[in-house]
Amino acid sequence: MNVKAIGTIVGVVIFVGSFSLFTVDEREKAIMFRLGQIVSTDFEPGIHFKMPIINNVRKFDGRVLTVDSAPEEFLTSEKKNVSVDTFVKWRITDAADYFTSMGGDERRAASRISQIVKDGLRNEFGSRTIQEAVSGERDQIMSNLRVNASKQVATFGVEVLDVRIKRIDLPRDVSESVYRRMEAERARVAKDFRSRGSEEAERIRADADRQREIIIAEAYRDAEETKGLGDATAAGIYAAAFNKNKEFYAFYRSMDAYKNTFSSKSDLIVVKPDADFFKYFGASKAEKK
Repeated sequence: MNVKAIGTIVGVVIFVGSFSLFTVDEREKAIMFRLGQIVSTDFEPGIHFKMPIINNVRKFDGRVLTVDSAPEEFLTSEKKNVSVDTFVKWRITDAADYFTSMGGDERRAASRISQIVKDGLRNEFGSRTIQEAVSGERDQIMSNLRVNASKQVATFGVEVLDVRIKRIDLPRDVSESVYRRMEAERARVAKDFRSRGSEEAERIRADADRQREIIIAEAYRDAEETKGLGDATAAGIYAAAFNKNKEFYAFYRSMDAYKNTFSSKSDLIVVKPDADFFKYFGASKAEKK
C-alpha cells in the first residue's frame, strides 16, 4: 500500500471521526437523537461519541436564566390598579421533557413561565389590599409565586428558582390618596407626641414649683429658727451683762439712746429736765453727796 492510499484512509478516518465526536460544556444540557427519537440525555461535561448520520445532538443552555417581564397592572381587593415589575430565575432540569414540551425553544419557555407568574400575581394581588401588597405581605407573595410556578412548570422539564418583585407603583390618583393618608397619619402621631410632651412638661414644671415652694418654706423655717436662737442667745448675753453691773449697763444704754436721738444737729426733743431720760446729764451721785 502506497503512501497516498494510507493518507487517503487516514483522511477518511479523521473525517468520519469528526462526525462521531461531540463535546458537552459544563454549562450545557444535551440530547442525543436516533432518527428523530430521543435516546439519551444524561451527558456529563466532556467528549462523547455518536453514530454519524444516524445520531444527532442538540444542546441547550443549562445555566440559571432570567425572565425580566415588562411591568403589568393588576387589581387589588380594593379595585385599585397597581403596576408591578417582576423578574424570574429558572433553569432546565430535564432536557427531554424540556424538548418535548417546549421544542427546546428558550423564548417559548420564558414566555410560558412569564404568563404563569402573571396569573399568579393577578391572584395574589386580587386577594390583598394595596397596603398589604406593598409592605405587609410582599415576601409572602413572592414565596407563593415561586412555589406555585415551580409546580406548574415541573412538567416542562424546568425549575423556577426565584420570583422577585422589583417595584410596585401606584397610579397617580391612588398615590396622592395614599400620600395624603400617610401625611395625615404622621401628623396625628406628631400631634400625639406633642400633646404628651406638653403634658409631661406641665407635670415637670408643677413638680418643680412645688419643690421650690417646699425648699423656700424649709429655708425660711430654718432661718427663723436660727434667728430665734440668735435672739435668745443675744438676750441671754445682754441679761448676763446687765446682772453683772446694772448701773453701768443702764448708763451704756442711755448713752446709746443719746447717740441715736441726737445723731443730727437739727434734732430736737422736748422733755422735762428731771425726766429719767436725762438722769445721766446731771451731776453724778458721788458729786451730789
